[in-house]
Amino acid sequence: MNGSLFPKPYADLVARLRVPSGFLLVAAFAWLARPEPIALATGVAVSACGLLLRGWAAGHLEKNRQLARSGPYNWVRNPLYIGTLLVAAGLVVSARRWELAVVFGAVFLLIYLPVIELEEQHLRRLFPEYADYAAQVPKLLPRRPSHPAAGRFRWAVYKKNQEYQALLGYLAGLAWLIWKTLAR
Repeated sequence: MNGSLFPKPYADLVARLRVPSGFLLVAAFAWLARPEPIALATGVAVSACGLLLRGWAAGHLEKNRQLARSGPYNWVRNPLYIGTLLVAAGLVVSARRWELAVVFGAVFLLIYLPVIELEEQHLRRLFPEYADYAAQVPKLLPRRPSHPAAGRFRWAVYKKNQEYQALLGYLAGLAWLIWKTLAR
């Protein structure tokens, strides 16, 4: 296990299940959601914060080429996952179903946390400076950086990372929620 919380075979399995589990979450969300205007507005605000964080992170991330340390990566090592969690939290608030909160929380704990561990193991092998970075920057709870990191957001990197797909997926979910709100 190398000090990790999850055994590697389990983490490898759930890494492969991450995308299929997303489709199951979408189906559960579509079926269970019972949005109302105030919940929808509140959830949209929370999700928008998550989408902005994801977008900001994607514009600083050159996967497997350079260790991301600038932008949100100067505050926390996994801003994309935190952004995803915020988007999901906003959708749960909009849907007004505690069952979805339990399911989304379980998916984060049982699928995303092991995937984060696998990714960090990969980054440790790929970038010798990762151990120092991990010692300075927290994994999931952002902390004010001790010093600024060089680097800036780049639209070309955002596009290369295809982060716009998260936005499009969210907009589809939002359209569904609006339709369900109006159909009530």
